[in-house]
Amino acid sequence: MSRIGKKPVVIPKGVKVKLSGHELTVEGPKGTLVKEFHPDITINVGDEKVTITRSSDLGYYRSLHGLTRALINNMVIGVTEGYTKKLEIVGIQFRAEIKGKYLFFPPKAIGYSHAVLVKPPDGVLVEYEAKKKIITVSGIDKELVGLTADKIRSIRKPEPYKGKGIKYVGEYIRRKAGKTAA
Repeated sequence: MSRIGKKPVVIPKGVKVKLSGHELTVEGPKGTLVKEFHPDITINVGDEKVTITRSSDLGYYRSLHGLTRALINNMVIGVTEGYTKKLEIVGIQFRAEIKGKYLFFPPKAIGYSHAVLVKPPDGVLVEYEAKKKIITVSGIDKELVGLTADKIRSIRKPEPYKGKGIKYVGEYIRRKAGKTAA
């Protein structure tokens, strides 16, 4: 049995979980998430917990067992607490702006000769703190928050010589030694 998959997901107060077919709906104070799961994984919704069982002991179904439990747990946490990822812009003249819902990098502000505009998907909020050069990505869907943060980071990944670029807060950039004069 999967160690993660056999643990039940506890449903906190104020959260409603509904199952219709293979589609699970989780409603909470921050919003609603809907996800469809594999038909060979059985989801049992009780009053205070959700349990997951699998149809077979093959490796594929064992991995689906733990994955399904983790996804349901992430949905419950998302509608109660939400998720945030913070990114930091490192570089002397590197900067960003917020224009409406969009994150905007003006020309030459991130090292490109053109402007870069990032449109976050629905349900994801992007904020920018200009003094500290910190971008905050938040929302209730863990997958969307992570994908949006990674999309922003991929605009200008940190380079290994000076560390300039967009990195996660707390991320360690492994530095390389530069050229040495002979």
